[in-house]
Amino acid sequence: MSANIETVRAHRIIRDQLAEAVRARKCHGCGCLHKTVEALSQTEIGRTGLASTLAEARAVFVPKEYDCLGCSVCYPAIAANAFAEVFPAEGERMDLCPTDPPGERRGWPPLPGDYHVLRYRAPIAVCTLNSAELASRLSKRAPEGLAIVGTLSTENLGIERVIRNTLANPSIRFLLLCGEDTLQVIGHLPGQTLLSLFREGIDEHGRIRGARGRRPVLKNVSRTQIDAFLRQVEIVDAIGEESDKPILDRVAACLRRDPGTFQESAAESAVPEIEAVEPQRLISDPAGFLIVYPDSPRRRLVVEHYTNDGVLGCVIEGTTPSAVAAAIIDRKLITRLDHATYLGRELERAGHSLLTGAPYIQDRAPGELQPPAGTDSCGCEGACQP
Repeated sequence: MSANIETVRAHRIIRDQLAEAVRARKCHGCGCLHKTVEALSQTEIGRTGLASTLAEARAVFVPKEYDCLGCSVCYPAIAANAFAEVFPAEGERMDLCPTDPPGERRGWPPLPGDYHVLRYRAPIAVCTLNSAELASRLSKRAPEGLAIVGTLSTENLGIERVIRNTLANPSIRFLLLCGEDTLQVIGHLPGQTLLSLFREGIDEHGRIRGARGRRPVLKNVSRTQIDAFLRQVEIVDAIGEESDKPILDRVAACLRRDPGTFQESAAESAVPEIEAVEPQRLISDPAGFLIVYPDSPRRRLVVEHYTNDGVLGCVIEGTTPSAVAAAIIDRKLITRLDHATYLGRELERAGHSLLTGAPYIQDRAPGELQPPAGTDSCGCEGACQP
């Protein structure tokens, strides 16, 4: 097929697909159409042979309502792909992705995405590619060693998010790819693209060598970040696998080979690590204090609530620690978080006594008793203190 025939064919596809987008009301406020029309308008052919087609598309624009709907058939993307096939140099320079890079937030993961976080200090991240249901199932199984599991739909911003979220957690040492790679009319192949990144790296323009997806260019991560990611993580290829057991077996195998925290990372940890110490101060709760005990003959947990001057206000009973705690919180009989933590521990101990018959004596809360802020105290440790 001659170059001229290819150009005519590309023109026809672009016109047909943009006409479909004009007819589809959902496209009018979508970033995919807005961005594609804008990008094509910056090319020579867009200013000449496609000028009327792009003008018709612009005429239906409404203020952007969403970046991308994730449609399985995306008319603007098909049009852009047809252009890039015939004019690869111009296509590579065009900014066709409608989604701006997200702002980084505090904590981990620093960038949002379609994922389930299970634990921070674990060595394995699982990417189920286009299989969202698989990601949900694995998150519910929560196998030991699994830090995060999520999907991945694009080979540009999606992979950039994977890189940056991984670098923010030096405990992650394995990236397991599974599920269905996205091979639709749009042409995204994030799984194959990630494998190519590990095998062949990037060129001087940030394009992933050997990637077959339409837009495998990393613009929002530096080469230093990419190199650190490739050193930190071992890629595990299980693309196409959608059954739980083989994937869980792979997770277990990775856990057995965990090399430990990645020590070369120059990035500051996104999550502060705080050494916990026993509290030194105990401040009485303005709402009063609680006496906890198991009533073994009646198989009930009992909590008596007293005002700080020693007057019994009410008695709460239940069969489980969670039921009793909920009743206490609902009635606002406890107002301090440290007291709530202490109460939860004591209710669990009393509940265990009720189930096993083991003796139970309520522990004293840790720390030296001090009055609430703003109250008068004689300073004694005798009967005037609750």
